[in-house]
Amino acid sequence: MSDQNSWHNQDKFWELFEPILFNQQRRSNAKVEVEKVVSLLKIQQNDRILDLCCGTGRHSLELARQGFEVVGVDRTTSYIESAKQKAENDHLEVEFVVGDMREYCQPNSFNIVINLFGSFGYFEDPDDDRQVVKNMYASLYSGGRFLIETMGKEIIAREFQERDWSEEGDTLVLAERKPHQNWGRIHTRWIVIKGNQRVEHTVSVRSYSAVELSSLFSDCGFVNVQVYGDLEGLDYDQGAKRLVVIGAK
Repeated sequence: MSDQNSWHNQDKFWELFEPILFNQQRRSNAKVEVEKVVSLLKIQQNDRILDLCCGTGRHSLELARQGFEVVGVDRTTSYIESAKQKAENDHLEVEFVVGDMREYCQPNSFNIVINLFGSFGYFEDPDDDRQVVKNMYASLYSGGRFLIETMGKEIIAREFQERDWSEEGDTLVLAERKPHQNWGRIHTRWIVIKGNQRVEHTVSVRSYSAVELSSLFSDCGFVNVQVYGDLEGLDYDQGAKRLVVIGAK
């Protein structure tokens, strides 16, 4: 991999944004989101689940609370250490692993793979995204299912805001966005201000339409590919909140 200096490989970026990405509201939402995923995928109690790009483990831990066998994978060591500590504190059994999703592959090991919260499309080379999907196909048992939940290109364009800001405690977060490559990528300049400190990071994420992402699933071998507009299984139409794509092996 030739992108070691890219934003998604910078620990400082992920550590800075941890309290922003995983704020109290998002942590509180984990239980409901997991219940929706379990219902949508009809997950059975003995299914083995991979939470790909698990962050600090909010969904992995909730799945474990509901009695599922879970493996959580993330590239950020501090996130995985935090997740392990939470599991220990709550007396939950979860296997947390530091790993790059372009390389993580455990053939015929899981019934379910989930990739939630827009954790896809980070890489400069589209073949890297393709490799991730291939890895997940290989990691599933026959009949297993892979779910990606992200912000679809159609939704991004519909709700596009060139600038916005938010506050997380004593931290001010400013964002400036620009579409590139005919909406194929969104570049965001993040400015984080805390006290007298000001930090900037520029992030570029590939955006997928419903057709593009579902086609990628099919090209990588998935069958019965389905598209939804949220985790409740509603249609992907003009009112869609998220892009959810599910494929079966």
